[in-house]
Amino acid sequence: MAQANTGRSTRSAIQRAAGRWAMVALVAMSATAFGAAAWAEGAHGCRWGHASGAGPFGPGLFGGPPERIERGVDRMLDRVQATDAQRAQVKQIALAAAQDLKAQRSAGRGLFERNMLLFAAPVVDANAAEQVRQQMLSQHDQSSRRMLQAMLEISRVLSPEQRATLAQRMKDRHWHGGPPHDGTPPAR
Repeated sequence: MAQANTGRSTRSAIQRAAGRWAMVALVAMSATAFGAAAWAEGAHGCRWGHASGAGPFGPGLFGGPPERIERGVDRMLDRVQATDAQRAQVKQIALAAAQDLKAQRSAGRGLFERNMLLFAAPVVDANAAEQVRQQMLSQHDQSSRRMLQAMLEISRVLSPEQRATLAQRMKDRHWHGGPPHDGTPPAR
C-alpha cells in the first residue's frame, strides 16, 4: 500500500512541477507580450507613440494629432528663436514623419496581436514566435530609421547654434522630458 501511494504521489509531484513550469512559462511569455504592447503604444499608454516628453527630437515630436505636433514644434523652436520660415519647414518635416510613423505603429500593433495569438495557443510554436519577434525588431528599426531621417532633415533647417541649444536642452533634460532624477534642477 505504501508503494502505491509513493507511485501516485511521485506522479502527482511530477504533474504539479510540470504545471508550475507551465505557469512560469506562461507568465514569462505574457510579460514579454505585454512589454511589446507597451513598446508599441508608448510609455504611459500613449497611443501615439512614446511618451510626449521624449526630447526635442524624440518620438513625442513625431506622434499624436497634427495640432499636438505643431504645438510641440512651436515649443521646441521658441527656445531657439526660430524664424517663421524655419517653423514652417520643421512643422512640415515633423508632420510627414508622424504620418509615416503612424502607419508603422499600426503594423506594430498587428504584430503584437499576432504575438498574443501565438502565446494563447494550446501549444506555442517557437519558430512562429521567433519570426514575429524578428518582424517586431525590423519594424522598430524602420521607425528608428524614419525618426533619424526627420532629425537629419530638421538639422538642415536649423543653424549650428540652434542645434547646439537644443542638444544642451536634451542633455539637461536627460532626453526624457523631465528634470534629472538625481534631485538637481535642470540648467536654464
